[in-house]
Amino acid sequence: MKKIIISIISSFFLLIGSANAVGLSLGGSIAAGVFSVDGATEKNADATINAVDENEDAEGLYAIGSVFAEVSLNDKIAVGIDYVPHALESNQVTNAKEGNVTGVDVTNTVEVHVEDITTAYVSLSLTDSIYAKAGYIQADVITNEILQTGGAYPNADIDGYVLGLGMDRDLDSGLFVRLEASYTDLDSVSVTNTNDSTKSVTVDGVQGYGAKLSIGKSF
Repeated sequence: MKKIIISIISSFFLLIGSANAVGLSLGGSIAAGVFSVDGATEKNADATINAVDENEDAEGLYAIGSVFAEVSLNDKIAVGIDYVPHALESNQVTNAKEGNVTGVDVTNTVEVHVEDITTAYVSLSLTDSIYAKAGYIQADVITNEILQTGGAYPNADIDGYVLGLGMDRDLDSGLFVRLEASYTDLDSVSVTNTNDSTKSVTVDGVQGYGAKLSIGKSF
């Protein structure tokens, strides 16, 4: 994922230096909302015991900050990069199993963190103050688990899209303020237990609704 992020940033700075760019904006944002993670712990069908799916959903609230850089191509269209230096953290999911073959009860816990969220986006002005936004997101999915059965699950990359609708108001000296509502949808990802290849954890998807307040300056 890091290579793709570097490629996006490099393309962004090339765009800044192009003749098409008519303005540069820099700023910061505070976002808050709710997100949900659909998860499943499963055994593959070719395992020595019967295949079992144990679906668990995790939800969480977030309040995070980000920084952004944006290039205006004309008075209607702008492209930008937004980076969140903080993690989205789900609540802890606990899965208790009654002992069957061994007669010993076990309890497994899993948390999902989404980190290094980077968004490349396009913004379209619908009126003098209203704009729509569409973006491509990439992030790291970090699984923090405590498994009494042993093993662990590796981290993974995830991508998806964001759609937003916002209001933009210009202030004095090139400053501006924005208020934006957004929907985010990240794709599924699956990782396999390092000690047992018949076990895997699937994150079926991460969805989120949020509101963002941004303050920046145009140059």
